Amino acid sequence: MAASEIRRVAIREVALVNARSIKGSSTPSRIEYIDISSVGTGEFTEPPKLMLFADAPSRARRIVKAGDTILSTVRPNRRSFLFLASPCSIAVASTGFAVLTPTPNVDARYLYYWVTRQDFTDYLSLHAKGAAYPAVSAEDIGGAEIDLPPLPVQQRIAGILSAYDELIENSQRRIKILESMARALYREWFVHFRFPGHEHHPRVASPLGEIPQGWEVKTVADAFVISGGGTPSRKEDKFWAGGTIQWYSPSDLTGAGTMFMDDSSDHITERGLAQSSARMFPARSVMLTSRATIGAIAINTHAACTNQGFITCLPNERVPLYFLFHWLTENVPTFQRMASGATFKEISRGVFKTIEFLQPPDELVGRFEAIAAPMAEQVLALQRQIQNLRRTRDLLLPRLLSGQIEVEVAGDPAFAFRE
Repeated sequence: MAASEIRRVAIREVALVNARSIKGSSTPSRIEYIDISSVGTGEFTEPPKLMLFADAPSRARRIVKAGDTILSTVRPNRRSFLFLASPCSIAVASTGFAVLTPTPNVDARYLYYWVTRQDFTDYLSLHAKGAAYPAVSAEDIGGAEIDLPPLPVQQRIAGILSAYDELIENSQRRIKILESMARALYREWFVHFRFPGHEHHPRVASPLGEIPQGWEVKTVADAFVISGGGTPSRKEDKFWAGGTIQWYSPSDLTGAGTMFMDDSSDHITERGLAQSSARMFPARSVMLTSRATIGAIAINTHAACTNQGFITCLPNERVPLYFLFHWLTENVPTFQRMASGATFKEISRGVFKTIEFLQPPDELVGRFEAIAAPMAEQVLALQRQIQNLRRTRDLLLPRLLSGQIEVEVAGDPAFAFRE
């Protein structure tokens, strides 16, 4: 493909930005609502919510159709975006998204891959305005430029990159199966008390109702150690510039929606750690968001710290990592019910420590851990495989466009590309 065949045009010339919105009194009765919190990097972190339009938030206004791309306009560096291959016919996205609708001049998936490149994210971040919630405007998105090869070339490039997405989706399906298997086992043994040999363990009364004999009811404070977090002053550049210490905020977890976290979006310096209430905790702890969005849970794979919107739980010999992870996951409704606050809900560490914790016999917990740990390690391996696939896919686009990799448009459809 010759360089002369590629045109550089503004996105507004090949796509409509926020073309369809719910206005006036003409409103649907029910919608499938796509909120910012439900979209991660190219995937749903939680399913869209089917609800009555009358019950939807006021920001439920952007109508989305098949072939649209949605991009979060708030904090674009979080990389929250999604291609809508086959949304519900009544899908409506938050006004926190920009909705890009392709014209016949651009392949829908090619447009999606272009606007989700890191270079494009950097452009959005550069044009974002606002201190607390930096956001980019629809005008700036429409004014961004896109390299446009002939349509057959766009389609072939999109096909090559889509093959990576299929591998990613397969890995994501495997992750969901593994996670659901481990959670089902936890519930069977420790919620429904149908553990191996349960027939020989009579039930006895307890503050939590009837429990198997030999199990112990204690408080969180007596079961495992918890830690809080803090935020170094943003006004002090020395707390942030060149920082190497992982520092998590709740949006890291809600945006990723993964069991493990390999890295945080922000990093602080040793001085920032020393001169704030942030506290380091070891790798393989369990982070729980404790305010606003209560109940996002993930395991850090490196020593890290968090802001004040977390309760971090440290596993121990009697409450090992994956048993702790599933106990937290199972009890999210309890945490949410015990939260308080006028501006936003929060469960404090003091309240969290008083929660009743059911301690099964060590032998049974050990048997569960022996089954759940290999499943979790497979999940981590698949997560990292997905990250590598995404990096490779993102590196391919500029090479395909530059001619470093020649796109095969005609001939054998299985022939992807050649260098």
